[in-house]
Amino acid sequence: MPLRLDSRDAGFAPAFAALVNGRREADADVSRDVAAIISAVRTGGDAALADYTKRFDRHDLDQSGWRISGAECEDALAALDEELRDALMLAAERIGAYHAAQRPADSERTDAAGVRMGARWGAVEAAGLYVPGGRAAYPSSVLMNAIPAKVAGVERLVMVTPTPDGIVNPLVLAAAALAGVDEI
Repeated sequence: MPLRLDSRDAGFAPAFAALVNGRREADADVSRDVAAIISAVRTGGDAALADYTKRFDRHDLDQSGWRISGAECEDALAALDEELRDALMLAAERIGAYHAAQRPADSERTDAAGVRMGARWGAVEAAGLYVPGGRAAYPSSVLMNAIPAKVAGVERLVMVTPTPDGIVNPLVLAAAALAGVDEI
């Protein structure tokens, strides 16, 4: 049920304060839980990741494997309805063109004193990308994050995505194939 607040109502100030403070308490709970998970993963490594995946996604990584192959992504792309595949491809092309046009150029000059100066642009060697994949899966998240990284020159792009019950959204896999994601 939506909550309607009207600043002209006599009880507005306490109702608004309760709403804001309630959110802060929820945010603190989330922050506490996230900090505990990060700490457990730092300490327990892959074993902790496997445990959390079992608990949250009901998926046993040790049984199914930790990686999704490029062939699975290509298969997902090929299996899409032609209209949907064309739409993803058009989006990928447009995103790539947009970011290619934004890429800065290297520069070099020599000043009046004979000092050579300039700027050289380069990408990081590898980047990680998280893509939602639980209740909501967004192939656009793959395209809008992976393609700019590839356009910038990132050599190795690794993507992670939730796999509730061991299922990955085929649109996310198809988008990964289009965007040139190296590892999932």
